Amino acid sequence: MSSKKSTSSGSQNGVPGAKKLGARHKARKRAVDFLFEAEARNVDPVNLTSERIELARGDDTIAPVSEYTSTLVEGVAENLDRLDGVIADHLKDWTIGRLPAVDRAILRVAVWELFHATDVPPVVAVDEAVELAKQLSTDDSPGFVNGVLGQIVLVAPQVRAAAAAVSSRTQAAGPDDTTVDSDQ
Repeated sequence: MSSKKSTSSGSQNGVPGAKKLGARHKARKRAVDFLFEAEARNVDPVNLTSERIELARGDDTIAPVSEYTSTLVEGVAENLDRLDGVIADHLKDWTIGRLPAVDRAILRVAVWELFHATDVPPVVAVDEAVELAKQLSTDDSPGFVNGVLGQIVLVAPQVRAAAAAVSSRTQAAGPDDTTVDSDQ
């Protein structure tokens, strides 16, 4: 699947055609950085993010962690097994463990956005992931990431719809609607 740029290409820093990178792009990159570092250090990514938030609060020389970065890291961490399962199901001749760690992190963020970030159009999630792969990974990674996400984007609407249906049923049931088995 080829994706079109979601933002207009223009001149940035005197480079014709360079893409202007916004706050959400920077938040995604930082989330990928945290997920990559957490995996490399074998630490919890949510705790790592919390530590960085605290460090930034106490030191003006450290960039603050955006709310969206935290949302992405927490979302990926909470749904890691499911995200990895979806990614693994769409890999051809690869296993998720064989992927470069940075590609795993990029794909996890993108798939989380495809399934959970209702304010992010699917084409933007894919385009941003490809852009991150261009910046952070190998020459082959952007095409690989685009190919994997091009397949996953096809099932994203059904996943979102199923999640919305479950959520609305749960909300309709309410907290007091518990079934008690009289045999207990």
